[in-house]
Order: sequence, then C-alpha cells, then structure tokens
Amino acid sequence: MRLAVAALVAAVAAAPAVAQAYDTAAPIAFMKDLQTGRILFAKDADKRMPPASMAKMMSVYVAFKLIKAGEANLDQMVMVREDTWKKWNNQGSTMFLDVNSQVSVENLLHGIVTLSGNDACVVLAEGLGGTEANYVALMNREAQRLGLKGSHFANTNGWPDPGEYVTARDLAMIAEATIRDFPDLYARFYQKEGFTWGKTMGSGQAITQGNRNPLLGKVPGADGLKTGHTEEAGYGFTGSAVQNGRRIVMVVAGLKSFGERVSASVDFMNWGFAAWQNIPLGKKGQVMGKVAIDGAADAQIDAVAGKDLFVTLPRGFAMERKTSVQPLAGLKAPLKAGQQVGWLVVTMPGQQPARAPLVTPVAIEEAGMFRRAINWLMGLFG
Repeated sequence: MRLAVAALVAAVAAAPAVAQAYDTAAPIAFMKDLQTGRILFAKDADKRMPPASMAKMMSVYVAFKLIKAGEANLDQMVMVREDTWKKWNNQGSTMFLDVNSQVSVENLLHGIVTLSGNDACVVLAEGLGGTEANYVALMNREAQRLGLKGSHFANTNGWPDPGEYVTARDLAMIAEATIRDFPDLYARFYQKEGFTWGKTMGSGQAITQGNRNPLLGKVPGADGLKTGHTEEAGYGFTGSAVQNGRRIVMVVAGLKSFGERVSASVDFMNWGFAAWQNIPLGKKGQVMGKVAIDGAADAQIDAVAGKDLFVTLPRGFAMERKTSVQPLAGLKAPLKAGQQVGWLVVTMPGQQPARAPLVTPVAIEEAGMFRRAINWLMGLFG
C-alpha cells in the first residue's frame, strides 16, 4: 500500500478505546479525535436516521469544493427565484430572503451555516447547480467519494423526505472532511455567533439571528458545525472544538428538546477533552525503528514518523504505555519516499492497542544481484 506523507496525518488506528464509564442522554452519539483518528465513543453510530438541518453540512461542503476549484466564487450573485421564494420563505428556518433579489454566494453561505436558512440552501443550489436536483446529485457524488456508507441526500436542506438518511458516523466524516479540505473557508463561515439579513415587516428593522450552535461560548475552542431538528429526527447536533492543537468532532441525535441538546452537547464535548489525553509519540522525521525490506540494498531501513505522531489515551494510562514497531507484510524494494512501511504499536494495560503509521524517509532502490546474494548469506549465517 503506497501512501504519500501528506496522507499520513498522524492517523492512529480508529478502534474504539476505553475510558472512564460514560453515557449520554442522546440515543445516537459519536465522537472522534481528529489529531489521532481515535474513536472515543460510539452509540448506534451506524443507525440510519433523518439528518434534519445537519444535511446542510454536505450542501456547504459541495459549495466549498466548487469555490476552491474556481467553479464558483464568494462574490458571485444569485437570483432568488419567485417560485423558490414562495416555497421556502415561510418553511422552517429562514434567512428572510427577498423575492427577485440578488444575493452573493458569501451571504447565502452565512445564511446556511449561521442561520440554517432552508431558503438559502435552495437558492444557493439553484445558483451553483442550475437546479436543486443537480446540486443534490453533486452532494451524493461527494458522499460516495468521501466513503459515506449509510447516507443518501434527497434535498439540500434536510427537509423531511423518506429517501434521505444519514448516520452519526457519516455526519462526523462530513465535518472532518470540511475541516481538513477547506480550513480557510471553515474558519470564515463556521464560528459566527450571529448574522444580520432581511428586514421586519412594517418597521423595516434589520433582522439579526443567533447561531444555534450549543457549544459556542460554552466550550473553549468550539467553532462548528450544525444543528438539526424535525419532529421525526428530534434534536441533533454535529459539533467540533479544538484545544491545544487537539480537535474533536462529535455528533448527538434523537434528543427530546432544545435544552437537552444544549446540555448533552456541552457535557459530551467536555468529557472528550477531560477524560482523554493526546500523548506525543514522535516528531516528523524521527526514526522510530527499523523494518526489513526484501530485495533492498540494506537488509533493514529506518521507519520514521511521516508527521508529528500522537496517541489518544484515557487519562492515567500515559505512564504505562509500551511501543513497538510492526512492519507491513510483504514489503519489497523498490519503495517510494514517504511510503508506509509499518506501524508504531502502542500497548497499555487493559486497553486496545493503538497504531500510528511509519514511513520510509527516502526512496529505497532494488539491490543488484551481487548485493542481494550478500544479504542472503548474511541472513543465512546470522
């Protein structure tokens, strides 16, 4: 398996670990540490459910991708069609768009991310995709590319539809991909506490709506992502926060009330940071051990950290860990620089092992016949 160094983003094997006993009022919940890839909590994480407005994360992901590719831009103006306005100006959460007005892509994205505007989603989709159906096709294409196994989108805003469903694990994957693939756009749009758009009837006062993100102002480092609520789905939230370089993504769903969503989300995220700690394993380029390569000039080569490596452990286990190097099976020269050659395996009492990828720092050429014969004799006689 050949992986570029850039792809080895300190990924630690994602087998669920064990920490202090914890449960949540949420019927569905999932948490992952993005610095290491460790899954910290999973409760019915692969159960299909209606996404409600959390589906808007995928709408935004597609828009971000089009912007990054140069196929759309933030200053681009989009017309609010009369038919779209009639359907969505009074359906659930709204940005209060005016019929036949021109709105920039940037403002529509604020209307989706901060205000959860159903109208903003459809207007953006029509502006960037021609029709909402075309845009939904892009959403499903991206879902497939990202490896979402339990999700399918039927519209852009999460309006109830029997053909639309997601899983908590997939929602976390959308959040992770957004943060990873578009860090500048994520920072620009996903942490505003409120946004002003539209005017009230009669007095014409500007309408300011607050971000419904239950973590903002309550959990240090919180900066995303999206709430959702319908009668069928209950109250849900996909959120993220970063503290001291450590980023966590969490999902809760199926909660009974707005207040329960707030308390469950804050408690869950605080637990993730408090009950777990990330321990450094090695700096980028640091030699962590050696592995044997069949057919190489040198019988063994250095296995190094492709990036600063960390492991996520329950608090209290850091001093009891042991590490070893596990080579990948069937390694043969030649190898590319940055190709994965093994795992740094971390074991500790009563815990499942964790693994971090190790790579070769340089290209490994295939040895000539004479050198291979010498290596064979050296191996034969120890």
